[in-house]
Order: sequence, then C-alpha cells, then structure tokens
Amino acid sequence: MTSTPSPPRLSTLILLCALSVLPLSIFLPSLPNIATDFHADYALVGLSLAGYATVAAALELIMGPLSDRFGRRPIVLASLTVFVAGSLGCALATNIWTFLAFRLLQAPITSCYPVSMAAIRDTTGKEGAASRIGYAAMAAAFAPMLGPTVGGVIDETSGWRAIFWGLALAGIALFAVCWFGLGETNRNPSNTIRQQLRAYPALFRERRFWAYALCMAFSTGTFYAFLAGAPLAAKAAFEVPPAMLGLYMGTITAGFMLGSFLSGRYANRYPLTTTMTTGRIVACAGPMIGLALFLVGARHAIALFGPCMLVGVGNGLSNPCAHAGAVSVRPDLAGSASGLAGAMTIAGGSALSSMTGAVLTQSNAAYAPLCLMLLSSVIALLAASYVRVLDRREEPRCSNVDA
Repeated sequence: MTSTPSPPRLSTLILLCALSVLPLSIFLPSLPNIATDFHADYALVGLSLAGYATVAAALELIMGPLSDRFGRRPIVLASLTVFVAGSLGCALATNIWTFLAFRLLQAPITSCYPVSMAAIRDTTGKEGAASRIGYAAMAAAFAPMLGPTVGGVIDETSGWRAIFWGLALAGIALFAVCWFGLGETNRNPSNTIRQQLRAYPALFRERRFWAYALCMAFSTGTFYAFLAGAPLAAKAAFEVPPAMLGLYMGTITAGFMLGSFLSGRYANRYPLTTTMTTGRIVACAGPMIGLALFLVGARHAIALFGPCMLVGVGNGLSNPCAHAGAVSVRPDLAGSASGLAGAMTIAGGSALSSMTGAVLTQSNAAYAPLCLMLLSSVIALLAASYVRVLDRREEPRCSNVDA
C-alpha cells in the first residue's frame, strides 16, 4: 500500500512563495540608477520588468505540467538553481543587454508558487489546502509590499548590484532548505510527457476548473484595476500628496493579508464554496460602498481607499479557496491546474489594468476605477456561485449512490 506523503513544512512553502514574488518589485527603486550605470534609456531598462512578467506567465503554463510528470521537488530545485544563476548574472552584468538576459533567467522562480500550491494539494483535502494556501498567500502579498522599501535601502547603502547579490544568497539558502526539507509529494507522476499531454486536455473540459480559475482571475483583476486607477484618482480627485499615496494604496494589500489570514484560520472549518462566496460578497461590497459615498458627495480620499480595503479582505478570503478548488478538480493534474490558473490570473490582471487605463480620465477618476472594480468583482462572484450550483447538482447523485 502506498503511504501518504507527509505535508511539506508550512515555513518552507511560505519562504518559497515570498521569494517567488520578491524579485518582481525589490529592484524597482534602482531602475534609474541601473539606467545611469549602463548608459541606457529608462524605457529599455523597463523591459526588465515587462519581459520578466511575460516569461513568468509563460513558465507557469509549462512548469505545472512538468511537476505532474517529474515531481514537485525537481522543479522547485531546478527553478531555484536557474534563479541563482540569473541573479549572479545581473549582479555581474557589464551592459544592459547582459543584464536583461540574466534578468529573464530569474523568472523561473515564479514557478515555485504554483508548484508549492500543487504540493499542498498532494497532501491535504480541499478545505485543508485552502487553509494552508491562505497562510502562504499572506507571504506572497507581504513580500512585494516590503520589497521596494528593502531594495531602496540596499541601493542607498550598497548600490543596486547588492540587491541581486542578496537575491542570489537568498536563493542558495532556500535551495539548501528545500534540499533537506522538501520531500517529494507527487507519488503518482505520469510515466511519459506524451501521457501527460494526453491527460492535460481533460482539464479544459472541467467546468468546475474554469469556474475556480475565472474566480481567481477576476478577483485579481479587481486588484489590478485599483492599481491602475488609484494614483490618478488620488491626484486628480482628492489631491493626495505623493508621500501619502503609498499609505493609502497599502489599504487593499493590508486587507488582502487580513483576508488570507482569516482563510488560513477558518477555511478548513467550512465548505470551500462557503468561504469563497463570502469573500466575493465582501469584495463586491467595497466598490459599492465607495460608489455610494461618491453619489452622496463624499470627496475625501478615505471615501475611495477605505472601502477598497474590503476588496482586499474579500480577495484574501476567496483566492486561496479558489486556488485549492482549481487544483482539486483533477488531483492527478494538480500542477497543470495550478500553472494554468496562475497564468489566467496574470492575464486577467493585465486585462483589467489595460481596460482601466483606457477608460480613465481626469474627470471620471473618482468613480471609474470603482465601477471597473465592481464589474470584475461581480464576475468573480458569479463564477463562485456557479461552483455552488455544480455542488448542488451533484448532491442528489451522491444521495442516490448512498441509497
């Protein structure tokens, strides 16, 4: 009889999730200095962000299925190895093109997040997975919030190259932690890549998977609509000084961390769809309250940013549950499901960000972001509600089988 794999240490997964998102933001304060050192246009240096995100999204589609075929542990260790090489290359780069090339080599670290989610599902049920994912999501939210501050301090004291030396050391340390503390959880890998690819389309035929994934995508889209619209709204409608903007914009991230904590603590006590739907209702309430305050004439920044904290709380409650549900539809394809759902989430966020930028003007900045956030939140709520419908349809079948 095959033994049940022991769950990975939650601390290891939290570290993996934190490092998977930290390189995206920690070097942002250094972009001007990097451009100066390499005598390059700022727009060219900006490709280190856009190119990184593009490669990261593509890798999430690839690394998830590979972890179903070869196991979670090899993919994590390989991703960390390439990440360390990329970080060292960035630190030693002598021109902008070398820097950009090695910057792309850092992107595989992002695959550690969906693979970690698959590892969680390998060892726990849906509700238990949602609870552990909730705690991991807190790290994924906190790291990019703290990253620019840490990166700015390192740049001022030791120069921008020290940031990448630090990332390389962090990657080496985490590699050692995973080498000794991250056992293999995928005990039923596919025999060949061909077999894995034949099974992969089965995921596309699962309506429940699409509902979970769309809930994740449009929940994240709400957050990206906020990021795209809040700066202009703060300046044009509420005259918020730049020094205060970061504090105000942190409300939605703080809300997400609170929601993720609540999900981690309580998701395993209630049905998955209950926690997920509750989160979506809370998220919808945020922009609705903000729009109501706008209609009654409230013109203080708190009228916009305060209700948006509810969006963060709702996303923190629902996203871990949606992710746990997506990787539970076909447990034998947990890695593939996690990677595909992650790529859809990135695409959804990008789409809502672009849409917000397209419709936003000086005159509508006070309410247009809230309208788009509400639209995205409602779509995510509909997706969560559809899962509940599917669950109710299956209940009579289960009762008949038991009878």
